[in-house]
Order: sequence, then structure tokens, then C-alpha cells
Amino acid sequence: MSFEKTSGWLDWYAGPSRPKFTLPAGSVDAHCHVFGPGDEFPFAPERKYTPCDASKAQLFALRDHLGFARNVIVQATCHGADNRAMADACRSSNGRARGVATVRRSVTDRELEALHADGVRGVRFNFVKRLVDFTPKDELLEIAARVGQLGWHVVVYFEAVDLPELWDFFTALPTTVVVDHMGRPSVDQPLDGAEFQLFLKFMREHGNVWSKVSCPERLSLAGPPALNGEQSAYRDVVPFARAVVEAFPDRVLWGTDWPHPNLKNHMPDDGLLVDFIPHIATTADLQRKLLVDNPMRLYWPEEFWQ
Repeated sequence: MSFEKTSGWLDWYAGPSRPKFTLPAGSVDAHCHVFGPGDEFPFAPERKYTPCDASKAQLFALRDHLGFARNVIVQATCHGADNRAMADACRSSNGRARGVATVRRSVTDRELEALHADGVRGVRFNFVKRLVDFTPKDELLEIAARVGQLGWHVVVYFEAVDLPELWDFFTALPTTVVVDHMGRPSVDQPLDGAEFQLFLKFMREHGNVWSKVSCPERLSLAGPPALNGEQSAYRDVVPFARAVVEAFPDRVLWGTDWPHPNLKNHMPDDGLLVDFIPHIATTADLQRKLLVDNPMRLYWPEEFWQ
């Protein structure tokens, strides 16, 4: 099946540099995606964008190039609740990938068990209105209760301005809750401003809440070195991500977000994204927790605790 990309869609960067930062052995890229390929895994009719193809083989090649040992593959919104591309990538990884699915209330127990066997360990609830249509919260709570019985967690994607209205729902979830990209803070606002401090309070008061300190390319106003001539990429995001890592070192994750859906201004060099890590996790201990211990504890507990 042939698909025409959304106008202006930026394809992923095909020549990533080799990072200067050496990742700890066993590091996990804990947030990435696969798109199609569309002729094998068609995109959802209800999708709000049509991406480029980004296959499992290309993802695994990037994993090896950057020095990661494993991936966590998050279901892309362009595939809706059809998890076949993500599940196929997990099955093809020889145990080196886990998945986060999107499911509907109609999913059967047998289908959930099959996803678990494929390597899925979480479901994602997306609250970014420009990407998905609204799903009733009672349906999401029902799904969370069901997947909680499998030991899965819930990943939530939202924008910082919406946290006050979502707070009660998030705190009612019966599982571990993983927040994508620090809840997308506005990095032009002060670190000690109300918006970001509310997010830190959310994590501080609820010990089941984790955060990915990923996607500086999505949050930054300063941009990468190629655009602004600075030595440190995405420097305006560093204080926010570092604050989360240092306050909650046992509840943070990091991922490339490859192949970087819906970016408008530039497509990042994934090698430079890896070199962002030591700016936000400044010691070997913090780096190991962020990249190895925490993702292993959440996605491969049977190996972490043995």
C-alpha cells in the first residue's frame, strides 16, 4: 500500500555522528518508534499525519551505531491501536526490545496476553490534542486496571499547561505512571516558575510517577549547535532535565525519540542527542541509573532482580 507523506514532513537524519559520550554498558534507548514500513504495516485511517517509513532494521542499526544495548519501542500515533509494527519489532529483537502499546477498551484478554508475549510492558495515553482525539477517562481507567494485572505501567503524554486539569486523573491510575518528555515544559519560563514547579511537586508527592528526560530537540528554543553555533546542544533544556534527574534519580528514563515525529524546524543528529546526556546526568552513578538500572527495572525486571 502506498502512502504520501504529510506535506513538510522531515525525514530522520540518515548520517548520525558517533557520540563522543561513551554510554554505560547495557544502556537502553527507552523512547523510540517504528513507522511502518507502510506497505507492510499500513498507517491508521484515523491518523493525523503520515510519516516517512522508519523500519525496525533501521532502528536496530541506529541502536548499534550509538552504542545502546536495548530499545523501548513506543507505539506511534500514526498507527493508532494497530500495534503490529511495534510488536513485530519487539519480536525481531531477540529480547533486546520491549514495547509500549496503544489499546482500546475493546481489546480482549487474549490480545493483551499476546502483546505481553511479544514484549509489551506498558500502554500509552496521549493527551496532546493536536495528535489524537479525546478518549473518555473512564475508558482509560478501565484499561489501566486491566493492564495493571499484567504488571504493565501507563505512559502519559501531555503538555505542561494541561497538568492541572489532568492531575486528579493521573493520580487515580493504579499503576506506575511514566511521563513523556517531562510533561513538555516551556523552557522560556523560569526553572522556579509555577509551571515547572508544579511538575516537580507532582513527582515529589506521587512516588509511582516517573519521567523521561528526553526530547530536548522538541523543547528547545535555542536549538542545536548547527543552528546557533553553541558548543552545548539544546542548552536551554539542560537545567530542567538536570533538575528532574537530580531530584528523582531512581525514576528517570532517557530515549532518542527516533525517528522524531512531527518536528518542524530541524531534524536532530542522534549522536548529538547522546552527547546531551552528560549535561543532564553529570556523574557516572546518575548516568547508570538513567540509562541502565531504571529502564531495566521497569522493562526487564526478571533480569534486573536475578
